[in-house]
Amino acid sequence: MQQVRSEAFLAGARPVDPRALPVPVRTHRQRVANRLNRALVLHGKAIRRGVMVAVLVAAGFGLYQAREPIGGLVSTLGGIAQGEFAEAGLAIGEISISGQALTSEQAIFDALGIQPNTSTLGFDVEAARRRIAELPAIDTVSVRKTFPGDVAVVVTEKVPVARWRVDGVTFVIDARGEQIGEDRGAYGDLPLVIGDGAADDALVMIRALDTVPGLAEGLVALSRIADRRWDLIYDTGLRVQLPEHGVAQALRRLAGYQSDYRLLDRDVSIIDLRVDNLVAVRPTPSEDTDPT
Repeated sequence: MQQVRSEAFLAGARPVDPRALPVPVRTHRQRVANRLNRALVLHGKAIRRGVMVAVLVAAGFGLYQAREPIGGLVSTLGGIAQGEFAEAGLAIGEISISGQALTSEQAIFDALGIQPNTSTLGFDVEAARRRIAELPAIDTVSVRKTFPGDVAVVVTEKVPVARWRVDGVTFVIDARGEQIGEDRGAYGDLPLVIGDGAADDALVMIRALDTVPGLAEGLVALSRIADRRWDLIYDTGLRVQLPEHGVAQALRRLAGYQSDYRLLDRDVSIIDLRVDNLVAVRPTPSEDTDPT
């Protein structure tokens, strides 16, 4: 590139009055475009960010307004797909349930949520497992599906410790006193407790009786009295009244009286042990005879 000396440039220059220079005429559109360009140069980052936020808000609002139609479409498509899979030979056909005693098969089946058009592919194993686990007597549960159309359910139930009769209905209860099912006759060997509040304290009383096994013969029920103390009820109609406190000691005394005097076999209707170191008995009332 040829260099031009400043002297040569100045030699051809001549003074000009700036006021004599022409002024370009800009249209309204050009002025607006210039302002926009200047704004983009100075504040371009903030403008782009604001536009992005506005687009996202508009898109979210549109999805919210269309949520019901979209949900209905998804549900319809899911139902159609379920039916197609079922018709293709993937319908659930065999359901096996094992391990239940207190829980009815119908209750487990209802919790599975299987409908006539439910396919093996669409069956949600984990959701079914959670629903079955919420049944009162269920301790653990596993649900497994195998293709083309089998579902297997294996449950283990809570361990019952006693039967509780209340309002004419007998329930099976666990160690915490919670109802885990209605007694259908399969647990007749469990102790029977009756009365309000009996379920909550049943395990403590049962364990106390386990220390004196000789008192279990002929015992038909443990009756909770005013949610404070217990009575032992025997098949002969005998009622043994235990104290509110010191139950274990009272049971040992009773076991001693039975061993030494066969007190439980005597013709008495009540044995009162509510006062420490004192035994009170009430003889069985004799039947009145009608004189002739």
